[in-house]
Amino acid sequence: MKLDLQVCSRARLSRDPRFDGKFFIGVRGSRVYCRSICPAPTAKEENCRYFATAAAAAEAGYRPCLRCRPECSPGTPAWLGTSNTVSRALRLISESGLEDGGVEGLADRLGVGSRHLRRLFLQHLGATPIAVAQTRRLHFAKKLIDETSLPMNQIAVASGFGCVRRFNAGILQAFHRTPTQIRHLARQKTLEPENQYVFRLQFRPPYNWKGMLDFLEARATPGVEAVELGMYRRSIAWEGSYGFMEVSHDDDHDALNVRVQFGNPRALFFIIERIRAMFDLNADWGAMLRTLNADAELAGRIESNPGLRVPGCWNGFELAVRAILGQQITVRGATTLAGRLVDKFGQRICGLGSLTHLFPPPDVLVEAKLETIGLPSARAETIRKFARAAACGQVRFDGIVDFEAFRNCLCEIPGIGAWTANYVAMRALGEPDAFPSTDIGLMRAMRMRSARELERRAEVWRPWRAYAAMYLWSMGPSSVSKQRVIDQVSSGIQPAV
Repeated sequence: MKLDLQVCSRARLSRDPRFDGKFFIGVRGSRVYCRSICPAPTAKEENCRYFATAAAAAEAGYRPCLRCRPECSPGTPAWLGTSNTVSRALRLISESGLEDGGVEGLADRLGVGSRHLRRLFLQHLGATPIAVAQTRRLHFAKKLIDETSLPMNQIAVASGFGCVRRFNAGILQAFHRTPTQIRHLARQKTLEPENQYVFRLQFRPPYNWKGMLDFLEARATPGVEAVELGMYRRSIAWEGSYGFMEVSHDDDHDALNVRVQFGNPRALFFIIERIRAMFDLNADWGAMLRTLNADAELAGRIESNPGLRVPGCWNGFELAVRAILGQQITVRGATTLAGRLVDKFGQRICGLGSLTHLFPPPDVLVEAKLETIGLPSARAETIRKFARAAACGQVRFDGIVDFEAFRNCLCEIPGIGAWTANYVAMRALGEPDAFPSTDIGLMRAMRMRSARELERRAEVWRPWRAYAAMYLWSMGPSSVSKQRVIDQVSSGIQPAV
């Protein structure tokens, strides 16, 4: 990825938060690399080098700044300036690192050779896949040291190091300080209760927190999710353990405050990465704006309502079931059905306020008598068939590298159509170009008479059609019809106009 040095220089001098995480600054004298918003005295231009990623700066021999903390910067957008192969590789690394077969295994999943994959990473990111994964691991370990009171041996495990010795050596090499010395310098002073952790996850502004909450509140499954007092809360599960998370907006920083209550610290990396994806914190607003703002239909709405993101989800299976429940009914009606489903088939847990259940997993819904909660028999059978496909691995939501194949796989299940597949790709897979063109709300917003006509019109929005869809939904003809169509899905037929 080739950086525009003049743009980087201006962003560094202005400390513009919109560029935070999009490049890093190496200072030759101190051999430290910083974020563009670093509050330290400004270095002379001739003493600065610019890197596309933190991993590239680390590979060049620079260590992270302890003042601006590069590990806290918003994630580099996976699709920014990279090939599809690299962006998909970054998604896989964020899900599981290189635990499944190393670089060779990663290359096999992407359908390329390992040498070619390394070459692409060096070309686009300035670092190898191993260096990218190692930097992510070290940054997360540093975040745990600074922001939690976990003992070092648990931090080593949670951040993916095989043993404490390797963890200590890695931290010392990267930061020129031991983990204990770093903790003495940490800003985190308040001790949290056992198994509770607080994180601050930063984003590039603008961020429409109200729009995000409004969307999630309308679809919050009773017993599993809740939106209260400007905060999103839900129950979560991972490898047989369960807990809770809550997310709120930090009014003093460009960040979300996250509180996680979970008994297994090994899950923290997975949980935080999932929350970042769920709230679309890595989105590159500037790049999206340059494309969508060129369309007069969208420019005015974007200007009046900046920072709208595509809401993700905690669990892809849960989201897909929720979408099927919402076929041909209002959002409120689908939420009622989801609450009944959870109450009857979900696992009851020692709740936290209104959070009393876990969403039922695929194996529970395979033979569930869903008609008893008021579902039509055809829709109940669709959910059972989908649950069977998910339980046997025919449908997966992790490690997806071919979005078209994923959509085709979903559409092979009777009762699931193109709308559902694209809607799930938007929210569960974070695909920025997924676009449910058969949606009646989108066609009405653009005054189009057919999905084919809308698809032709949407070509100029690539690769940000998912964001365009969010704006078109937000500018629908009325709140009632908007709620009716947002979750409406095509079960083998096109929605009626």
